[in-house]
Amino acid sequence: MKRTALVVEDDHDIVELLRIHMADLGCEITAVADGNIGLELALNQHFDVIILDIMLPGMEGTEICRRLRGKEVTTPILMLTARSEEFDKVLGLEMGADDYLTKPFSIREFIARVKALLRRTALNRPTKSPEEEKAIYAYGDFVLDLDKRKVTIGGTRIDLSPKEFELLSLLAANPGKSYNRSKILNLIWGYDFDGYEHTVNSHINRLRTKIEPDAQNPKYILTNWGVGYRFNEEL
Repeated sequence: MKRTALVVEDDHDIVELLRIHMADLGCEITAVADGNIGLELALNQHFDVIILDIMLPGMEGTEICRRLRGKEVTTPILMLTARSEEFDKVLGLEMGADDYLTKPFSIREFIARVKALLRRTALNRPTKSPEEEKAIYAYGDFVLDLDKRKVTIGGTRIDLSPKEFELLSLLAANPGKSYNRSKILNLIWGYDFDGYEHTVNSHINRLRTKIEPDAQNPKYILTNWGVGYRFNEEL
């Protein structure tokens, strides 16, 4: 089956290089050089993977990523950046990107990253029947609905980003089980971002701000000091 990729990149040479090598993956690309056009395409068409440059005319890649995740577009996003500062990498991940590469990059490494994103997407497709798949987790007034990607507390809907929802789903589906930051990075972001475990901390903090009655004394997401995080199994 033909796969499709959206490449939002204003360097023509890079676009042509990616077009040639992604064809070997059976991946047909749609390429645009303007961020605004890229956002419109990503919102209105289906793609299996999105490649975003950070520095773009019209709209930067990080803003495109933020808006896509705000609209609950869950397509895997690989960000490209000519910058090397840690801030840019962390910012991209916290905006909802799944992976990043710093230019100049090896085409072999690029293809390996794209393959990993496509493979993870395939693995994440449901394999159980609707009757077998538990879709709703309820703990007191806390309800998480996987099918509707919806979280309510006391009947009030809580707005979460795609990564926040995935992180909360992982924990809520396994109450009492502790996950360290490296494991969460691998399961939710799908890549071992060595040295970027604080990305998990920031997502946990935002989740607590949104779902906890008192974020300083959490009821739902608990910390196992020296181990990681777990969903409260005693609710």
